[in-house]
Amino acid sequence: MIKEWATVVSWNKGEALVECDVKASCSSCASRSGCGTRVLNKLGPQLTHTIAVPSEQPLVKGQKVELGIGEGSLLGSALLVYMSPLVGLFLMAALFQSLFGRDLATLCGAVLGGVGGFLLARHVSSKLAMRNDWQPVIISVGLPPNMVRIEDPSVENGQ
Repeated sequence: MIKEWATVVSWNKGEALVECDVKASCSSCASRSGCGTRVLNKLGPQLTHTIAVPSEQPLVKGQKVELGIGEGSLLGSALLVYMSPLVGLFLMAALFQSLFGRDLATLCGAVLGGVGGFLLARHVSSKLAMRNDWQPVIISVGLPPNMVRIEDPSVENGQ
C-alpha cells in the first residue's frame, strides 16, 4: 500500500475533504542544480490536491490523516495514462505509413493515435475511478490540532 499524509479541509456526513501537498522534487541528491526533474517541476504549478475520502469518524479542520492506496491500482492507472497514448501513437503511425507511404501522413497518424490514446485513457480512467479498490482510504488519524500541546520545560523554569 502506498501511503501519504494529508490535512483535513472539512468533514460532512461521513465524507472528509483532504488536501495533499504536491512533492516538487526529492532534493536528496548532490546534483540538485543540474537535475532535469527539478527544472521540469519548477515549470508546473506548485499546488495541492483536494480529495474526497469516506470517513465515518468525525474529523476537524487541520487534522492530519494518513491515506493509503493499493499499489496495483496506482501502477494500473500509471500504465493506462502513459502507455495508451504511446501505443496509439505507434500503431496509427505504422498504419498511416503502410497505407500512404509518406512522412507527412505518418506524422498525422502519429498525432491522431496519440490524441486517441489520450482520450481512451481519459474515458477508461473515469470508469475505473468508480471502483472501490481504486479509491484512497484513511489508514490512521492524527490528533486534532487543538488537542496537541507542546510543553517546554525551559520556559517553566524561567530560563
